[in-house]
Amino acid sequence: MTVYLVRHGRPLVEPARPAAEWDLDPAGFDDVWALRESGRLPVGAAWYCSPEPKAVQTAQLLTEREVGIVDALREHDRGSVGWIDDFDTVVQRAFDHPDVPAYDGWEPLAECRTRVVGAVRALVADHASLDLVLVGHGTAWTVVVADLAGSAPDLDRWRALAMPDLLAVVI
Repeated sequence: MTVYLVRHGRPLVEPARPAAEWDLDPAGFDDVWALRESGRLPVGAAWYCSPEPKAVQTAQLLTEREVGIVDALREHDRGSVGWIDDFDTVVQRAFDHPDVPAYDGWEPLAECRTRVVGAVRALVADHASLDLVLVGHGTAWTVVVADLAGSAPDLDRWRALAMPDLLAVVI
């Protein structure tokens, strides 16, 4: 079985709104369609996504198949915080100290890891005979890949992720 982790397409950034509420930027639709046409996504897989608008909209552009929405696949909860100028540094802090909030209003990364990894492992158990395509978020997928691969989270890989992007993990 292979788990295909799709990072959502480029969002329409609205600095005053929480990132969990952002939609896809229509200017980035071509990038999502390019992934769809690339042949990198499996045929016949089970599809699920985060409930965040940018993830749902990415999934809708990627497939005509039914896509289940799984609340636990949402991104690292950053509360009502909107734009953060030094986002990379704050995310680095979250990975360096996963048991404490890296920023006021954020969930500890360890809680995100428990939630997202638990959801992914449950989906894997429920679909042992199928590949899975999961559409979600960069930070969440970084902790999932680390868990599934039995390694430390790769922050350089997180920094290099495009929008959209695809990570495939063979289980």
